[in-house]
Amino acid sequence: MHIPIKRSKTNRVFAGVLGGIAEKYDWDPTVLRVIWVILTLTPFPGLIVYLLFWLLMEND
Repeated sequence: MHIPIKRSKTNRVFAGVLGGIAEKYDWDPTVLRVIWVILTLTPFPGLIVYLLFWLLMEND
């Protein structure tokens, strides 16, 4: 099972997950990364969700 968002080749820090989401929805990737870090530091399971996206997203 894959989701229709592709990981970014050019806009990546680790696996390109947040860069791919930012490209798909035309968002600023830096803002998305800051939000993701804040969510990961809270009780929200941000790291687990990131790893799931990494497994489910296709390469660009």
